[in-house]
Amino acid sequence: MTAQAGTAPVSAQAGTAPVSAQASTARLSAQAVAALQAALAAEQAACYGYGVVGARLNASAAPGQGADTDWVAHQVACDKLTALISAAGATPTPAPVAYQLPIEARTAGQARSLAVILEDNVAQAYMGLVALSDRSLRALGAQELTAAALRAAQWRRSTVAFPGLQASGLHS
Repeated sequence: MTAQAGTAPVSAQAGTAPVSAQASTARLSAQAVAALQAALAAEQAACYGYGVVGARLNASAAPGQGADTDWVAHQVACDKLTALISAAGATPTPAPVAYQLPIEARTAGQARSLAVILEDNVAQAYMGLVALSDRSLRALGAQELTAAALRAAQWRRSTVAFPGLQASGLHS
């Protein structure tokens, strides 16, 4: 199955901060599981996309500053989200075999732009956790949204006012 990298896979709706062991996963609502699945899908897409980013950038990156560091962060987040979903008695949606990237990444500049898109999409996915009533899931969402925003800022070399929100969603 092929999906859009940086967007939820066709078959699924859907960080790196510590996951609270206190999350009452056994009694998560369907909405909470759906938000976790959405975050997992975004993390899976980021893992795929960072493989492409890394192929274009890592040879020239300083140790600890390449795409590989961010790829590992997304892998760790996938593992944590998978554990939370499983602990809630749900089945984590597996990652598609391949994704359609949102942009070409043939140059270092395009690869950095792809990394920004991936991080922005991860941040947007964690907004779903921030909106939940479960305190530990809100905290996880906030931690991971912050982590994605910081990674995006590093790649874009600037910050945005509201990480995770599309500009079209902001109304005056």
